[in-house]
Amino acid sequence: MTDLSASGTDSFLVPGMLLSLAELHAMKLDGVLWPIFADAFRPVGVAESPELRAAALTHQIPASLVRRAALSQLSAAWVYGCAPPPEVISLAQNHTGKSASLPPFSGCTLRQVHLATTDIHHIGQALVTSPLRTAMDVARTAPYGLARDVVVRMGALPSLQCPLGRIRQALGLATHVPGKKRGQALLEELIG
Repeated sequence: MTDLSASGTDSFLVPGMLLSLAELHAMKLDGVLWPIFADAFRPVGVAESPELRAAALTHQIPASLVRRAALSQLSAAWVYGCAPPPEVISLAQNHTGKSASLPPFSGCTLRQVHLATTDIHHIGQALVTSPLRTAMDVARTAPYGLARDVVVRMGALPSLQCPLGRIRQALGLATHVPGKKRGQALLEELIG
């Protein structure tokens, strides 16, 4: 796992940075800390943010992929505050001809796909697919009910700059994308 002690997120705590896991859990029981994801915590007085959620997920990624793979799909949607915490961390890596793999039981999935430079955002020290790419991926691949809820939330947040019409247009222009028709049908239903 990756130590993000130099990440600049002062309110992000994981075992080994300053305290042990037992101490962090004791502070959680005392009402001092709140869990973000897995074994990452924040002080209760600090609001959860995309930076903290991204740091918490990045802490769970194998170190060899932290700078090469982006949080994607429902994991990225959670970072943006539009989905529940992911059961499995979804990663996407630009397909450059070099293969990549995950160690067994990493808790992650890795897809090698074409990622344009506009498809990747830096949130803190983490690579995350852009809101538009994330919304398109969720519309195409997530379970239908969840995809519907997440895409509606993403489209409604002005800070993400991906209203439903823009998501529909981008998906319509995408080529060689599995699940494109499913995503388009979902967006047509949402837009009406």
